[in-house]
Amino acid sequence: MPSINDISEYLASFTLDQDRQLSPGDHRHQKTRMEELCLDDITTNHFINEFWTARQRQSSSLHEISYRACFKPQLPRFFIELLTSPAEIVYDPFAGRGTTPLEAALLGRNVVSNDINPLSKILSEPRLNVPSINEIRERLLEIPFSGPGKEDIDLAMFYHPQTETELLALRSYFAKRQREKSEDATDRWIKMVATNRLTGHSKGFFSVYSMPPNQAVSAERQKKINLKLKQKPEYRDVKKLIVRKSSQLVRNLTGTELERLRGAAKKAVFLEKDASKTKEIAAESISLTVTSPPFLDIVQYSADNWLRCWFNNIDIKKIEPQMTTVSSLKDWALVMNAVFKELKRITRPGGWVAFEVGEVRRGSINLEETIVPLGLQCGFECAGVVVNRQHFTKTSNIWGIKNNSYGTNSNRIVLFRKPGRA
Repeated sequence: MPSINDISEYLASFTLDQDRQLSPGDHRHQKTRMEELCLDDITTNHFINEFWTARQRQSSSLHEISYRACFKPQLPRFFIELLTSPAEIVYDPFAGRGTTPLEAALLGRNVVSNDINPLSKILSEPRLNVPSINEIRERLLEIPFSGPGKEDIDLAMFYHPQTETELLALRSYFAKRQREKSEDATDRWIKMVATNRLTGHSKGFFSVYSMPPNQAVSAERQKKINLKLKQKPEYRDVKKLIVRKSSQLVRNLTGTELERLRGAAKKAVFLEKDASKTKEIAAESISLTVTSPPFLDIVQYSADNWLRCWFNNIDIKKIEPQMTTVSSLKDWALVMNAVFKELKRITRPGGWVAFEVGEVRRGSINLEETIVPLGLQCGFECAGVVVNRQHFTKTSNIWGIKNNSYGTNSNRIVLFRKPGRA
């Protein structure tokens, strides 16, 4: 595995156009700008450049599952390709929709995924065991789409009565398969797609128009949307939309990628644990962790996912107290300190941690100033802070993208290495 010096030199000399042709004067010819980060007796570097971009290479269509506060696949891909070799283990302790484990599997790595929210496994695991479209169609024909009457909660503001009947039948079917422990990969895929299609902003979703598609607004809020737009829920064919979305998810998968996914699925581990208490992961087994933790109390996952939890028979009241939604920087640091102690235990000597800290509260808090000292105290070496500054087109500016400055957006990743030889 590369050394701290190897990676620092690579980042310092990086230009995005190393392996592609760009027009003269394109901003992607720029070299890395370095700025010192001085914290008491600690000095490290910010490496600032456009290290990856959505234009750089198209990500797999399999990633197109909406989830609040997730990073783009190009971020984990950059670190996976740079810091690991095929068959090594890549880990994400806050996996969310599963961007890191999926990208790792597509690149031929083995994966360990963890998130205390059970929805993460529901959205992640099925995409390592991709059924054929014919298998999906046949299973949907076997599922009885008539059955139970009205649910004990009012969903009329979201769904046409017939659509609601079909969703209730599907929910009942999944609950029965789980009780009988007969759920298979095709069931889990259909459940994943249905969970993703519950509410959204187009006719590709089960609901009437609702925004945004990566979270469910409250019932009262949806009533106001309906009133404002003078809309009523129209019938949506649940089976038809599941097949359509499934086809979209697999549209650019290659045979090689499918083989890699199946290979990774055989060894993949999906946990639903506190990220600081993952005894199921063997000591010194992880080559690379790529993650984005909850940032203070910015995102309310339980409120965002109430409808998804209902559909999957998840008791949100039991999950909510366990989730990291602290409001003070001091409390957040205490939680992250416990996570880093566990990362030190499970990371192999010479292994790496890429810890995305983003920007919170309109840039008034830079979390790397907390994470760098914390990681060092837990026994890691710090290679620096990678700041990926992505430039947007003029069209993007029209939509009011303003992170950092007009026309740019940033990811900030603190990069650590565990001392020792691999």
